[in-house]
Amino acid sequence: MNASWLLCSDPLRGRRPDPAFAGDAAAVHGAGGAVALLDHDALLAGDVPAALARVPRDSGPYWYRGWMIPVSRYEELARGMRERGCDLLTDPGAYRRAHELPGWYEVFAELTPRSVWRELPPGSPPAAADLAVLAAPLGSGPAVVKDYVKSRKHEWHEACFVPELGDTAALSAVVGRFFALQEGTLAGGLVVRTYEHFVSGGEARVWWVDGEAVLVSAHPDAPGQLPEPDLTAVGPAVRELGCRWVTTDLALRDDGVWRVVEVGDGQVSGLPEGADAAPLFASLAQTDDPGTTGTARR
Repeated sequence: MNASWLLCSDPLRGRRPDPAFAGDAAAVHGAGGAVALLDHDALLAGDVPAALARVPRDSGPYWYRGWMIPVSRYEELARGMRERGCDLLTDPGAYRRAHELPGWYEVFAELTPRSVWRELPPGSPPAAADLAVLAAPLGSGPAVVKDYVKSRKHEWHEACFVPELGDTAALSAVVGRFFALQEGTLAGGLVVRTYEHFVSGGEARVWWVDGEAVLVSAHPDAPGQLPEPDLTAVGPAVRELGCRWVTTDLALRDDGVWRVVEVGDGQVSGLPEGADAAPLFASLAQTDDPGTTGTARR
């Protein structure tokens, strides 16, 4: 059975896809796929029946394609879909593994900057002494802070970059500001990563389906720049992760080594402006549902 897509609806016109995903809807239709609409706001508010009111019963399997969803809400979405006789092709466990850094880090540890993390609630940055203990395994030198999903890279010096991990006061100030800016949107907790210097030229975002790279695009932050990354070491790691639709953001370090900057769930990863997504959606359209066919490719 070919896959269908669950796309976010327009908040103002619920019968239409969100304008941000109009291109995705066109690509889905071009690949012969069907679209159902999800009320993302209702899902985040915890009203799953309202969120899924426009999803026909017994109409799966589905790829989700839309705005990021906290893992706990994704679990509710999966349960709601199952109750309607539908399945998500990315189950909650796979979504967590690809979406949150602690889920993918071990598999990519040799390919990505060294990292430490701690699960924490929003609004509760660690005390300076606790931060020093957390960061100690990284040693000295510069670092960046983020949560399990996102950084505040646009507030680089204020809430992201730490020039020297040994300066606990500076680390604490950056972490405190990061928590203040994230407020209730903090995902999972705190991550501290060693800083690596990458050459100019932008990042590449690689889209993987069942362990195969089906599209190499620019990163959405630099849509006009498209390097050609070496995927030799990345492919085996993606396959070991075991998630069906993922993205990897790669950048070239100044010593000539391609590094994995981030891993993401493909359902909530952004396509850069102008990218030809037809090969991606054509590949996804032919994906079997492991819950009914037992033929998921790895």
